[in-house]
Amino acid sequence: MVGVTTNPTIFAKALSDASAYDGQLRDLALRGITVEEAVRMMTTYDVRWACDVMKPAYDASAGVDGRVSIEVDPRLAHETEKTIAEAKSLWWLVDRPNLFIKIPATQPGLPAITATLAQGISVNVTLIFSLQRYSEVMDAFLAGLEQAKANGHDLTKIGSVASFFVSRVDTEVDKRLDKVGSDEAKALKGKAAIANAQLAYERYAEVFSSERWQALADAGAHPQRPLWASTSTKNPDFRDVIYVEELVAPGVVNTMPEPTIHAYADHGETRGDTVTGAYDDARKVLDDLAKLGIEYDDVVETLEREGVEKFEASWLELLQTVETQLSNATNA
Repeated sequence: MVGVTTNPTIFAKALSDASAYDGQLRDLALRGITVEEAVRMMTTYDVRWACDVMKPAYDASAGVDGRVSIEVDPRLAHETEKTIAEAKSLWWLVDRPNLFIKIPATQPGLPAITATLAQGISVNVTLIFSLQRYSEVMDAFLAGLEQAKANGHDLTKIGSVASFFVSRVDTEVDKRLDKVGSDEAKALKGKAAIANAQLAYERYAEVFSSERWQALADAGAHPQRPLWASTSTKNPDFRDVIYVEELVAPGVVNTMPEPTIHAYADHGETRGDTVTGAYDDARKVLDDLAKLGIEYDDVVETLEREGVEKFEASWLELLQTVETQLSNATNA
């Protein structure tokens, strides 16, 4: 493991299941801290500590690995200026060089990504589902680094990943294939997500071999690595490590939940690069889906909208959990 990600659901579970936060909660409750302020204080403390734990990996890799992610308030996903302000605030609150600020890849999030990178702040772009949006994310990244260079920032210190979501694509597409119900539809189940990610990597390879990128690389910039997110298998009929085995390629990151990590350690098969030779087959999968009436644009738009909604729901769950814990601490 060479990096860590966080999200509101993880924090809420930790607060509910353990007593490690009792002292913090009691002190915050005694001081009359608001719920939102308590959430920020506790999450940034945890992430700061995690950054310190991962610092050796960060140092050993010259800043490529050893990163820890914390996300902006997802309720700001459609507000560019507030997202930028939140990102800057989290950056100085945690105050660690190996931090990633997670910004969702909504349309209003794109200029926020550029502006944040331009400040010399490292960014994890999250909630990417579509190939077109991924291309826009990479453009936002390049623009951000170009501005950061013009602003006098050291590009060797700035990192970024683009979190391309995988399994949720199959969940949505396969639901639609079940409605079609034909043999052709059944044969395509479980293929859309991997094909989509493989074609995303094709775009990554094109962008990061361009002259525009080379000018930044010559100034010391690190590429924005593709990160496969949502890699646990949702359908029990599929191999539990399918989104790991089928998406191995140079320069990528795969974020796995703990059960998937253990499953891959137990029976995962590493067959070398399973992406770069598969572009034609991947395009055929998407073409065959279109012939069955599965509209790609509608699928990815649905997933982005639902993704933002799920992030917001998780954030509200975290606020509710902290509110309950603060109340319990006050009454203890």
